[in-house]
Amino acid sequence: MILILVPNTRPESPEYKQLMAHLANFSGISTRIHTEVGAEQTLTEIYLIGNTKVLSIEDMNCLPCVDRVVRISEEYRVLGRHKNDDRSTYFEYNGVRFGQETLNVFAGLCAVDTIEHVEMMMKVLREHDQVCTRMGAYKPRTSPYSFQGHGKTCLPYVFDLAGKYGIKVIAMEITHESHLEEIRNALYQTGNATGVMLQIGTRNTQNFELLKIVGRQQTFPVLIKRGFGITLDESLNAAEYLASEGNRKVIFGLRGMKTNMGDPHRNFVDFSHVPVVKRLTRMPVCIDPSHSVGTRAGSPDGILDIMHVTAQGIVAGANMVLVDFHPAPANALVDGPQALLMKELPQFLEDVQIAREAYEKRILLAERYREI
Repeated sequence: MILILVPNTRPESPEYKQLMAHLANFSGISTRIHTEVGAEQTLTEIYLIGNTKVLSIEDMNCLPCVDRVVRISEEYRVLGRHKNDDRSTYFEYNGVRFGQETLNVFAGLCAVDTIEHVEMMMKVLREHDQVCTRMGAYKPRTSPYSFQGHGKTCLPYVFDLAGKYGIKVIAMEITHESHLEEIRNALYQTGNATGVMLQIGTRNTQNFELLKIVGRQQTFPVLIKRGFGITLDESLNAAEYLASEGNRKVIFGLRGMKTNMGDPHRNFVDFSHVPVVKRLTRMPVCIDPSHSVGTRAGSPDGILDIMHVTAQGIVAGANMVLVDFHPAPANALVDGPQALLMKELPQFLEDVQIAREAYEKRILLAERYREI
């Protein structure tokens, strides 16, 4: 059960203290408090954990400073959609809104290789009015002999260039808790020139200790990718680990499933799960066509497979696209064969817009038929 308090309820207020004293009398029920500080108001949610079936919603609604009550299901208690639950399905970070109703494109380098390539990417993004990108500094690899990323050494110039070209949010994978402090320090050194969305990669989806550590910090939002060899339910529970520790600014990423049934693509594309995730949870949904397809192959219609599956995900309602570009894919240190060319960015963005308009028309169509 969730008690959603009246906005701007202060912990030092008599009503709040009276409420907490009352809740302390419930046998076998513990409380967990979550506070969201917004630009205009502070929202407080109190989670009651235990046998809450015996508690009456009507009685709980009458408690001091309680605005409304939500009875939650067993699954995805924090991030899930529950009956009569009208809490928001969006959050804002560094001036950018992320939600189940928005669409943001994160085009960029899978792995940072040179400062020149970073600047070329940032510059072309600004020319096309983009404020988000992806830049890989830490790269987990299957082989211990493969390039693992430049790590903290590239962070200062990546953040500086982001500030120079107006990039507000950079999606960046981390693989160890020490990377959090390295990112914080680099942002501070560059005057917080940009923002970072932490990324939990598919290999770490069930690294539960890392999930707990990342969830305890609430500075950075988190993109968590589906595990490539586990069920959707297992991956959604991994996202719940983040939220249960306090960070609700979570986006769920679909990046394909590891199976030879997806051949000749790198992974079996799972973008049909976009509406499923939006139905089960309040998380925005990201698609990663680059790692799903894994090649620059195209069809006889002249459209690359990566663009086709991107459109499929967006027509299904995706809210974010994570896609690889590179100035010179042949020289890329990671995943060059799947990277799109810089000159293909305008076509990609326009194709995304066409797919988004199709999705919006489908919504209007569904609404019209519901009224019949």
